[in-house]
Amino acid sequence: MKTLVLTAHPNLSKSRINRAWFDALSEAADVTTRDLTAIGGSEMRFDIEAEQALLLAHDRIVFQFPFYWYSAPPVMKAWMDQVLNYGFAYGPGGDQLKGREFLILVSTGGPEHSYHAGGYNNFTMAEFLKPFQQTADLAGMTYLRPFVAHGMAVATQEQIDENVPHMLAYLSDPELDPKVRQARLLKQLEDDPSLAAAVS
Repeated sequence: MKTLVLTAHPNLSKSRINRAWFDALSEAADVTTRDLTAIGGSEMRFDIEAEQALLLAHDRIVFQFPFYWYSAPPVMKAWMDQVLNYGFAYGPGGDQLKGREFLILVSTGGPEHSYHAGGYNNFTMAEFLKPFQQTADLAGMTYLRPFVAHGMAVATQEQIDENVPHMLAYLSDPELDPKVRQARLLKQLEDDPSLAAAVS
């Protein structure tokens, strides 16, 4: 499994959690990291062919970013607009990313309890991230459950340090693909029919 991590942060050097993630991922095996702000420059312009070639060379695509006004920072949108273009990611002949996995790695300033019905952000992260899920669906990619680090505005350094290995373990989980997990569960039921009887 080769993983491409596309990091969108306006100032990665001043970040705590996203910088920690980026540094750890940069040292991980079979992972390629890209700081989109550094690559795109002030005009946020990308070498489309080079970016598309990188996508095609990897099995799992990860978008990493801090949650800004209920979405990603502008450089991520600029990259998407330029690279995930017609004839490549969608439309006639646009099936180049079909079958690849897509995962979001995101940090929020607010606490987890604020991202629920009745919380001050009103909606869950799953609801806020629907546009990215639909992007993956349109491109024929497998959308994986996001990894979310909440409450980073007030997180201690110890909490950030503890989060990093959890993130690395999550990204290397072979059962992130729901079809893989479902296949294992079905095999368990097939091997031990008493399990199915217990839940029926």
